[in-house]
Amino acid sequence: MSDGLTLDDLAVVLRALRLLAVDFGHLPAPDVQVSTIYPHRLELRFHDNLPGFEAWRESVGVAPDDVVYREQSDGRTRVLKASADYAGAALELTGYFDVQAAVPVGMPA
Repeated sequence: MSDGLTLDDLAVVLRALRLLAVDFGHLPAPDVQVSTIYPHRLELRFHDNLPGFEAWRESVGVAPDDVVYREQSDGRTRVLKASADYAGAALELTGYFDVQAAVPVGMPA
């Protein structure tokens, strides 16, 4: 919970974010979430950017089989989730993709 937290309490995730920027600054920029509710979690989100999600997943060492797939919005949005430990932080990657945009041409939706 956020009661009584200081910026120092977020140092681990902020340091991890800094290292990600140094190590992977060439990768597509995600939405970044740091929260006082989950002070040890760093979330990177990708909206309609499957190649960006995949580049980050591979770069932080998450195996394809460790990605969790689900759908939301009555099946209109595909969601990919992957987790890893990075520099002491719990790193979560989440990708949101329109079903039509995520399906290769010629494949059924």
